[in-house]
Amino acid sequence: MIESATDGQDRGARKRNTAARLTQVSRRMTAEHGLAGFTIEQVCDEVGVSRRTFFNYFPSKDEAVLGIHEAAERERFEAEFLGLGSRGWPAVLDDLVELVIQHTIEMGPEREEQSAFMAAVEREPRLLARVMGLTLEREHALEQLVASREGVDVDDSRARAAVAVLSGVLRIGADDALRSPDTDFGSTVRRALEAARTVLCTASPREDLA
Repeated sequence: MIESATDGQDRGARKRNTAARLTQVSRRMTAEHGLAGFTIEQVCDEVGVSRRTFFNYFPSKDEAVLGIHEAAERERFEAEFLGLGSRGWPAVLDDLVELVIQHTIEMGPEREEQSAFMAAVEREPRLLARVMGLTLEREHALEQLVASREGVDVDDSRARAAVAVLSGVLRIGADDALRSPDTDFGSTVRRALEAARTVLCTASPREDLA
């Protein structure tokens, strides 16, 4: 039987929800007990899935805490970004920001997830090195994606600058969302993007650098 587009979307949503739930529970248990203080079986029991299902998503507890179930998500993100087509460099930032917001919202509650993640990393500082390494890998992958869509070399300064601005905007937006209980992640990130644009658009080159 041929799977309909709706069935495919529903199946994808169920998979994302299962992965998100496994990550949520793993983060909470890590924050409460440390990585050595709980088993994969305990995570599976709470989520209501089998041990085999867990390993379909994550190779270990570390990856579950970090949320590294991104192969399919990355493919979907890339397809959506490339599908929007090249419309100039300002649109690159708009597209990246809106897609990140969309995918983040789909993965679950932003503020609770951020707080749980920070608590887990605080309990297990060794995870921080993995986070930093993953961040660099993702930024490099984004630079390649932007360069591909805009038809420039991967080391083009504009592609690298777009990703650098995106990273800064996301950090500011996430921090502001955590500080302000009444604001959502999407709003704070969009405000941070506008602030960055204001600074960049009003800045003028120094005469001695011209």
